[in-house]
Amino acid sequence: MRRGGAALKRLVLEGLGWLLVVGGIAALILPGPGLLMLFGGLAILSRQYDWAERRMRPVELRAKRTAAESVQSPLKIALSVLGAAWITGAGVLWLWRPDAPGWWPLDDRWWLAGGLPTGITLLASGIVAFALIVYSYRTYRGLDPDEIEQTMMQSAE
Repeated sequence: MRRGGAALKRLVLEGLGWLLVVGGIAALILPGPGLLMLFGGLAILSRQYDWAERRMRPVELRAKRTAAESVQSPLKIALSVLGAAWITGAGVLWLWRPDAPGWWPLDDRWWLAGGLPTGITLLASGIVAFALIVYSYRTYRGLDPDEIEQTMMQSAE
């Protein structure tokens, strides 16, 4: 029974890891926290695979560098907050599902296509985006992005 439980745990973790990797790659193009998902998937897979651990480091460096760069000026912070608010607002709109407006040129069934799953995903992405902005501000504000990379390289040795 113990072996079966360990095998099931490994199967579930590997499935979750691959799901996050594939979702992260998709979210690099589509709206969503792509680097975060990709990093999370690689972190889970790195527990079983050496190749995943080797590939996780560059993703981690890029994610932290991007986080540091995103909070270095008031304009970048404002644009990040505006983007997160837009995504959150879109999620709320999808969940609310108002009737199609009069100016909508297509059939009403195409208004807010995707329904509830799209709304939930957008809302969750907006919440994650706000949390990441706060985390980045508290952690990286005032640090040079090159300093972050040097610190990470030293800790890896």
